[in-house]
Amino acid sequence: MKTRKYLLPAAMAGVLAMSLSACGGGGGGSTASGGGDAAANLDGRGPITYVQGKDNSNVVRPLVDKWNAAHPDQKVTFKEQSDAADQQHDDLVQHFQGKDPNYDVVDVDVIWTAEFAAKGWLQPLKDKTAFDTSAMLPATVKTATYGGTLYAAPQTSDGGILYYRKDLVPTPPKTFDEMMSMCSIAKQNNIGCYAGQFQKYEGLTVNAAEAINSFGGKIVDDSGKAAVNSAEAKAGLGKLVEAFKNGNIPQEAITYKEEDSRTAFQDGKLLFLRNWPYVYNIASKTDGSSKVADKFGIAPLPGKSGPGASSLGGHNLAMSVYSKNKATSLDFMKFMTSEETEKFYATQGSLAPVLGSLYTDPSLTSKLAYLPVLKTSIENAVPRPVTPFYPAVTKAVEDNAYAALKGEKTVDQAVADMQSAIEAAK
Repeated sequence: MKTRKYLLPAAMAGVLAMSLSACGGGGGGSTASGGGDAAANLDGRGPITYVQGKDNSNVVRPLVDKWNAAHPDQKVTFKEQSDAADQQHDDLVQHFQGKDPNYDVVDVDVIWTAEFAAKGWLQPLKDKTAFDTSAMLPATVKTATYGGTLYAAPQTSDGGILYYRKDLVPTPPKTFDEMMSMCSIAKQNNIGCYAGQFQKYEGLTVNAAEAINSFGGKIVDDSGKAAVNSAEAKAGLGKLVEAFKNGNIPQEAITYKEEDSRTAFQDGKLLFLRNWPYVYNIASKTDGSSKVADKFGIAPLPGKSGPGASSLGGHNLAMSVYSKNKATSLDFMKFMTSEETEKFYATQGSLAPVLGSLYTDPSLTSKLAYLPVLKTSIENAVPRPVTPFYPAVTKAVEDNAYAALKGEKTVDQAVADMQSAIEAAK
């Protein structure tokens, strides 16, 4: 993972590197009711530090410079972490456990919010630290919410989309079954039909979750309890297993991560591909070796009876309960999620905005043609399991989904084992 969702292929890959040990550790000093450290320093103003992974696209520094020019008495220092997600995660854990007051505002992957909030490390965004999310896509707000309380500010988002060969399939499929019915076209052209990311890593959790959620299932319920052992979840996972068995998903796709699948599609070896928006510019413009540059289209992921439920990617901004200058921290978070800033994320870093209005903004859609489709994806997206025990939960999903795809377990057994493993997650 390149620190954030720069709509780059490795972005999902880094998440899988999160160490299980990082999920352990003691709690902090805040509660949802706002007691303890969460009640302190609410009016504090002064210098703060912003912590984020490597600024590969030079998005953060210009924004920090702009803020500092306008706020000479409340300057922001940017602490740049590594470009590895597991190292970013562990760095945050270490400083939170040490109650470091110098990690004022931090950038968190959407799947870390629940873990950090449950441990009392994030400032609840309510009352004096309330944050307005009314203009933001609801799905992004869910990723920043834990136990009914907002703990972070959605900053950037992401969703899966379907790439298809428009020269071979003029009208994209609206359902998964319709897509499978088009696989005869792939056979006629001696290419594979459909692929996503099916190697045993975080990307498989994403793909399995999309299949399960698109057919009405859940991995965990709204309270975070295991809920995957259902007929709906079996139906969704079963669609992927069936496609592997009958060859509609080529066998080599069991090894695919983001870049493997992009390369296969770009080389003209696939009719359909599930991937992130970063593929669009590479396959159509920046990679001169692309054999499909002017031959593909984009559409929402197909589901059971319409658009499927994409797994939601992205990053949130959170305020540490140990910050001494929370008023400044809140203002900086608002600045970093303003409309002007969100446009800058999109144009400078190819980052997906969290403000719904920007997905139909002509000044952006003329440059980023995938935005309207991406909006549909995000509007129908489901966050990956919201749980303080995410590392153990994702392992349960990917281990058992992989076994089912390989034919080592039946779908029923894989889902039952997934349920048991999630119930045991601590």
